[in-house]
Amino acid sequence: MAIKELLKSRTKNRADLSSFKRKIAKKYKIQCPSNIKLLKAYHELLKKKRIRKSEKVENLLITRPIRSLSGIVNISVLTKPYPCPGKCLYCPFEKGMPKSYLSGEPAAERAKRLKFNPYLQVKKRIEMLENEGHPTDKIDLRIIGGTWSFYPKTYQKWFIKKCFDACNKKNSKNLNEAQKLNEKAKYRMTGMSIETRPDFINKKEIKWMRELGITRVEIGIQSIYDDVLKLNLRGHGVREIILATKLLKDAGFKICYQVMPNLPGSNLKRDEKMFEEIFSNPDFQPDYLKIYPCALLKEAPLYKLYLKGKYKPYSKEELITLIKKIKLKIPYYVRIQRIARDIPSERVIAGGAKISNLRQIIHQEMKKEGLKCKCIRCREIREKYNPKDYNPPPALPLWRAPKIYLFKEDYEASRGKEIFLSFENKNRQKLFSFLRLRIPKLGHNQVTTVTKVCPIFPVLKNVAIIREIQTFGEVVPIGERKIAPQHRGLGKKLIKEAEKIAKKEFGLKNISVISGLGVRNYWRKLGYKLKDTYMIKRL
Repeated sequence: MAIKELLKSRTKNRADLSSFKRKIAKKYKIQCPSNIKLLKAYHELLKKKRIRKSEKVENLLITRPIRSLSGIVNISVLTKPYPCPGKCLYCPFEKGMPKSYLSGEPAAERAKRLKFNPYLQVKKRIEMLENEGHPTDKIDLRIIGGTWSFYPKTYQKWFIKKCFDACNKKNSKNLNEAQKLNEKAKYRMTGMSIETRPDFINKKEIKWMRELGITRVEIGIQSIYDDVLKLNLRGHGVREIILATKLLKDAGFKICYQVMPNLPGSNLKRDEKMFEEIFSNPDFQPDYLKIYPCALLKEAPLYKLYLKGKYKPYSKEELITLIKKIKLKIPYYVRIQRIARDIPSERVIAGGAKISNLRQIIHQEMKKEGLKCKCIRCREIREKYNPKDYNPPPALPLWRAPKIYLFKEDYEASRGKEIFLSFENKNRQKLFSFLRLRIPKLGHNQVTTVTKVCPIFPVLKNVAIIREIQTFGEVVPIGERKIAPQHRGLGKKLIKEAEKIAKKEFGLKNISVISGLGVRNYWRKLGYKLKDTYMIKRL
């Protein structure tokens, strides 16, 4: 009865919904129904054809809408506890957990409850997201826990196969079969990322990662200062960070840096300068960024230095001021994925990292001060799509239309050229879609002379690489037409522009894509063919 009354009501927003639920509870003398219970009842009635589909009700009842407002849903799966080659001062260790992960973190708790079984972690997470009302056919899989590259190769292969099996709803004979099935599965993997150390990245490791289907790599760089890395017993230097970044970009991977302010040996001034250099020095230039302020934990060796008075964490005020300064330095083509880990605040001994809602506080303060962050996450369109704000014209090249524009930003990175194409509003505060294009190192005569390079994969020799393409807004299930930026042609227009740039500006004859397994058919429809794990097109 509650669903039928909701369909007839004039409920328009979350506040109206809360009021409606209180009235229902009072009327029928029941507990205030949760959104999940109402959504379940709605789908049962819909299945029995006792009511008509209502987009209004589905949007109202969805739990935490932000989870699927970046065009995809993220699913994190944790690997089993396994030794780590690192001896870092700041890194906590808890028995029964992968190195650096602690009980109490949401993803860690789910994994522990399911005995770190990858199949069950993916399956249960999909079920939970669906119960909350989120479309789940486009999945970005994030594999976390320890140093991935240090795990046995047999375990890695099995782990990823089981993740695919959960998405495919079928136990495959081997990884290749599971990958092939995912191209047409209900739950398709649009991307897959792992966490590792820069000193584990080499040509052999990159070939193996492509065989597994990995498209993005998170590397824990922590700092770009050799003295800080050495003092914290990191086990590698800046040279390894630079080399890993270049190898990964040349193979088309998206790169996320995990950076740790407030390490022993650094200070507020050096930390601010570090982020300036990360985005001004061509040797770095990551696509994604995770800012993990050093959290002081009893489980880490750093705690002993703190007790001796040899380490002092930044205060809440110092850390907030620092991160606000950092956010103002972020380029348009970078996305800040996270600010602070999900470590329970009661486990952090002292300092600003103890704040559990650090990102929210920083966002509120910047808004009050009239400061704006240019990162992708702060600009991607999330609110309900308004057709008046989106009126795409029929053709390229660089065109302008009412309220939406094509932007092109070039920058040098790892001895190559990166081109960031994006559809945004005029003041660049609303980002609809973007594409990352990498051009190999060229000679003096850009159009006619291509410097001889020896890439890891022969198919990438003298080839432009589309490293990423994404359209924001609510997830639109594959095959559906809906009022949203997705499936409206923005991505295809960006691809055409990238192909034109590669051919006309740089004289390249081929273009490639590092594609998630679940979107290979999308590229096939655009004339791309699978070659050595990449989708390739002759221009």
